[in-house]
Amino acid sequence: MSRREEIRAELVAELRAELISRRRRGAARDGGPERSVEAELEAVVEESAALLSAESREELCGLVRRETVGLGPLEELLSDATVEEVLVNGHEEVWVERAGRLERTGVRFESDQHLRDVIERVLGPIGRRVDELAPMADGRLPDGSRVNAVIPPLAVDGPALSIRRFAGLRPGPQALVESGSLPTELMEQLRCLVGARRNLLISGGTGSGKTTVLNALSSFIEAGERVITIEDAAELRLELPHVVRLESRPRSVEGSGEVTIRELLRNALRMRPDRIVIGEVRGGEAMDLIAALNTGHSGALSTVHANSPADALRRVEMLAMMSGLDVPHEVVRDQLLGAVDYVLHLERAGGGTRRAVQLSEISGRAGGMALREVWSREGAAAGMDG
Repeated sequence: MSRREEIRAELVAELRAELISRRRRGAARDGGPERSVEAELEAVVEESAALLSAESREELCGLVRRETVGLGPLEELLSDATVEEVLVNGHEEVWVERAGRLERTGVRFESDQHLRDVIERVLGPIGRRVDELAPMADGRLPDGSRVNAVIPPLAVDGPALSIRRFAGLRPGPQALVESGSLPTELMEQLRCLVGARRNLLISGGTGSGKTTVLNALSSFIEAGERVITIEDAAELRLELPHVVRLESRPRSVEGSGEVTIRELLRNALRMRPDRIVIGEVRGGEAMDLIAALNTGHSGALSTVHANSPADALRRVEMLAMMSGLDVPHEVVRDQLLGAVDYVLHLERAGGGTRRAVQLSEISGRAGGMALREVWSREGAAAGMDG
């Protein structure tokens, strides 16, 4: 940082401190209309930097505003449309992801406390907070971006903040074909499966594009169907006329008010759904989903973290066993066999490329389940029944 930048940073910090002090004094006074933050800010800058040009004073106002009610140093990163994710590892280390590649930036915070202030401004409007009693928080910003914050003592090297940007317009089927994520022949097979109301599970690792593909495949659902979506953080943007979006809620600091994916799924079954779309299966709701799909609720779409189609089934099976219902393993496996028809597996290849690698059909066999490869990137597409 140059000497000029240091001086400017010091001036911004002084003006911010003065603004906060005035706001506190104003809040402590009884009676009288309270000045707006903007009016107070302009007054502070006019009084403390009167010798500067109008352009410089306007720039100062913007910087103080950013540090007081905005997201501080993160503002410039979040205004960059090419930034897909912002990762803050302590006050001196900020990384971003662009086009699937991580790169370290020159952005830094003045101190851990400065970073804590920004985290509070990120979480405050969405009703979340982090402190010693609840040192972790997860939520969704108004634009749909996902945010996660962890503070000491859990974050050993200082507060950590992750913001996963929300792409306002998710790519549709044709865009995924053009990008090479899903070849034309595979997309046509998936169109048939969704149209035939087959239950499809999309698997893959973190950042492999599961939600993007799920969103695109939803466009193959008929316009006359009533669709219920269930997510931890509402990321799906289904371009359909009849969609009800449900979002889970974590427990408050007092330990109350939690609404889980499992509870939302049970409620969704009472909402006359034609289709149920679960953003991700990650807990005991797997058992409820399996039960629902075995009782007439066909055409479901969901995702799961896994390394292969076989791993995806094993993971759903394991999650179902964790439901607390004490259902025998053999029964869970039989129910899973009747619940999921196909698994589409995605991967994140070198350079951040996201692509489909395998589509498998699930069939029964003595003592368990078998996967029949319908299509794979490695070889030619096989025939498909139904």
